[in-house]
Amino acid sequence: MTPTVRIDLARLDTNIAAQPGPLRPHVKTHKIPEIARRQIAAGAHGLTVATVGEAEVFAEVSDDIFIAYPVWADKRLRALAERVRLSVGCDSLEAAERLVGIPAGVLIELDSGHHRSGVPVTALEALARGVFDLGLDLRGAFTFPGHSYAPGAQAQAARDEDQALRAAGDILRARGVADPVLSGGSTPSARYSRVATERRPGVYVFNDAQQLELGTCDWSGIALTVAARVVSRREDRHQIIVDAGSKILGSDRPAWATGFGRIRGASDARITALSEHHGTVAWPAGERLPAIGEELAVVPNHVCLVLNLVDEVEVVSGGRVVDRWQVAARGMN
Repeated sequence: MTPTVRIDLARLDTNIAAQPGPLRPHVKTHKIPEIARRQIAAGAHGLTVATVGEAEVFAEVSDDIFIAYPVWADKRLRALAERVRLSVGCDSLEAAERLVGIPAGVLIELDSGHHRSGVPVTALEALARGVFDLGLDLRGAFTFPGHSYAPGAQAQAARDEDQALRAAGDILRARGVADPVLSGGSTPSARYSRVATERRPGVYVFNDAQQLELGTCDWSGIALTVAARVVSRREDRHQIIVDAGSKILGSDRPAWATGFGRIRGASDARITALSEHHGTVAWPAGERLPAIGEELAVVPNHVCLVLNLVDEVEVVSGGRVVDRWQVAARGMN
């Protein structure tokens, strides 16, 4: 049955083993407890999530969880903090005030160049003072160098992260945090990171078309594909239509990306357009155009979206489906 999401077990395990520590991997990418267990078995000392809902799912896997997000606390967060060693992100005094009385650690979010959430390093000391004054457990600081998701930007994004975390460490130690957590990392920049005491990459377990085009991985590192079938073809346009559209691939396409996805075994083919259930593929001139009914392995642009669009995945080993895993944190947005 197509379309369906398939995970190559050997490639998955190779990717997990190859990522250097210390690691607190971001499980919002895969949302699958079985994969988190493999990451912990490989040496990860805890897990990162994006939402309280994800944390509730992965509390069954790890007793050390970081919600890397400026959380607005509620009763669910309190209940979670009573089950696991919980840390949460914060970038304002208003959010910190909501954490009073909740047994969770706080990591202040820094903006190291992505310019999303997070405070500049120059504002860290004042916010840290406010967190201390509220009686909260300030454990450290974190940042996401998301500007690493641009061609040629990975090393500089890691240097920006290093600079922010190094300064944060000095500030926090001066405020009495003896051994601050300095948390950073993205899949594209992780190999260049030098200062972080833990790294939080997520996409590395699967990789995707973005990572291919950024040079983070090669084709051997692609552990997840979407099996799709050719349902229409145009010889005159050297074009095919596959039965995987935006409802399974997502529709992310950075300005620098060469398409909406790639095809394993046809490195010059590009998905040029997506409808909800149609993927339009421009096939390389001079190569055999796939036949109606032929199955292809699509590499999505942004794998994190794909796992939030399906209930289960097929696990493949030796060319055979050997298991099916539930995407337990799907929809925990």
